[in-house]
Amino acid sequence: MKARPLRSLRCPKVTHKRALWGISLMAFLGDISYNTPIYEDQVMSQSNPESESFNEGVKRYLLNLQASIMDEIQALDGQAQVLSDVWQKESHEPLQGHGITKIMEGGELFERAGCGFSHVQGTSLPPSATQARPELVGASFDAMGMSLVFHPCNPFVPTVHMNVRMLSALSKDHTRVAWFGGGMDLTPYYGFREDAVHFHQTCKNALAPFGEGLYPRFKKWCDEYFFLKHRQEARGIGGIFFDDFYEFGNEGSFAMLQSVGDAFLSAYLPIVKRRSQTPYTAQQRAHQLYRRGRYVEFNLVWDRGTHFGLQSGGRTESILLSMPPLVSWSYQHQDPEGSPESALLKEFLVPQNWVS
Repeated sequence: MKARPLRSLRCPKVTHKRALWGISLMAFLGDISYNTPIYEDQVMSQSNPESESFNEGVKRYLLNLQASIMDEIQALDGQAQVLSDVWQKESHEPLQGHGITKIMEGGELFERAGCGFSHVQGTSLPPSATQARPELVGASFDAMGMSLVFHPCNPFVPTVHMNVRMLSALSKDHTRVAWFGGGMDLTPYYGFREDAVHFHQTCKNALAPFGEGLYPRFKKWCDEYFFLKHRQEARGIGGIFFDDFYEFGNEGSFAMLQSVGDAFLSAYLPIVKRRSQTPYTAQQRAHQLYRRGRYVEFNLVWDRGTHFGLQSGGRTESILLSMPPLVSWSYQHQDPEGSPESALLKEFLVPQNWVS
C-alpha cells in the first residue's frame, strides 16, 4: 500500500508553563527563581546605547538578537504565539540577575522553538573559570548569553541549535577581561547536500573577516563536541563551536561573536522555507521521532552543560528545554539499505568538508 502523505498534519499541541534552556554556560545560568516580578520592558531598558559600558553593549546586542530571531520565527510560522517569560533572581541567592525566556510551541512549522537570554553577576569566579587565569581568583564577574533550540514539525526540516555568550571579570587592577563562546549546529533527519553546504558556507562567511583559520578550527571543534561516543555517531552535520575565546581582545572578540549571531537567520531560514512544505508520510515522521532520540541521548549522556546544571541543583524545567516534545526509540533499529534514512547515517552524519 502506498504511504499516505501527511502534508496537512499539524504539530501536536504541547501544554506549556515556564521553561528555560540548558546548554553549556546556559545551564550554569538556568537555576532561577520566579518569585520576584520583573517585566520585559524593564530588562530591555536597562541599557542606554549613548552611555553604556562594554558589558551593557553586549547585553543590548544579545537582547536585540533574541527579539529579532523570535520575531522572524513567529512571522514565518504564522500560527503560534511567542510567550515571553521574564524572571529575576532572589536577593538572598549567591548569584544575582535576570533574563527573558521566549518560547513558541504547537505551531504550524515548529513543535517547539525556545530562545532564552540570561544575565547574572557573582562576587567570586568559580575555580573552574580561573584555572588558566590565577590572577582572577576571587574576582567579581558577569555572565550573559542567548541560546536557542528549534524543533520543527516537518521531518525534512532540520533541528537547529545556536548560542552566543560572554563571561567577564574585573581583575585586581580593575581591567575588564572577557571570554566569549558560542556557535551553531544543524541536525537533519533527511540529508540534503544543498542544505548542508548552505549552512556551512554561511558559518564560514561569518568568520571570514576574522581570519581564514577560524572556520576549519571551529568546525572541527563542533564535529568533535557534538558526537555520541556510545553510538559512534555524530549528532548532526555540525557547524561551528568555540569557547573561552579572547584572541582579539574585548572589542574584536565581541565583533566576531556578533558576526556569528547575526548569521543565524541567514543560515537556517532558507532551509526552513525550502523544506517546510514538503509532503511527508507517517513512516517519515516516525523516522524523525526515532532520530530525535539521538538528540536526547547526546544532551543527557554527553552534554557538559546539562550535567553541570542537573548536578548543581539547577532548575530541571529550564535545563531540559532543549529536549524535543515528542521522541521515540526502537530496539536494534535498522534502516533499509539504500533508503534515504540509511543515507543520512552513512553519507551525512560523517564529518566531512562541506565547503572548500
